[in-house]
Amino acid sequence: MTGLRGILALLIAALPITAQAQEVTPCDWRASAGSVVEPWGENARTFANGAVRLALLDTIEPAAAAFHILVLSPPFDEVGGRQCRVISADAAGSGFEAVDFAALEADYEPSTGLLFMMPARLYDPEDGPAKMGRLSFALNQATGEIATVFEAPK
Repeated sequence: MTGLRGILALLIAALPITAQAQEVTPCDWRASAGSVVEPWGENARTFANGAVRLALLDTIEPAAAAFHILVLSPPFDEVGGRQCRVISADAAGSGFEAVDFAALEADYEPSTGLLFMMPARLYDPEDGPAKMGRLSFALNQATGEIATVFEAPK
């Protein structure tokens, strides 16, 4: 196994059983400019000489799962537009209960691409508020692939 999928597969395999993948979808209503958390300067960042932009989104509802991550990145389409993706907590489109965007960490590995990590919390209707876990995702700018994993707190 090589490439981005291989590295994230190894990362996922090394995580505790409570780790789970998140959902990455093309942009929709959640990616509205009105959903970008204010102030924009504190809740959006650029990488790769401006080719990649991340922003924290708050869709307001559902209140316990309203936060998502916006990813604008290569590859570019035929008219120069970037791909637009939303990272959500699950396949149903629910967001995270909380995301600490200010604590966003980024790294670059030539063999895998851009790597991002930030504290986040999933909504748990049975157990109530939990400690922050860790949302990690890797972006391959050549293919546009985004691989994610969430590590729940221990």
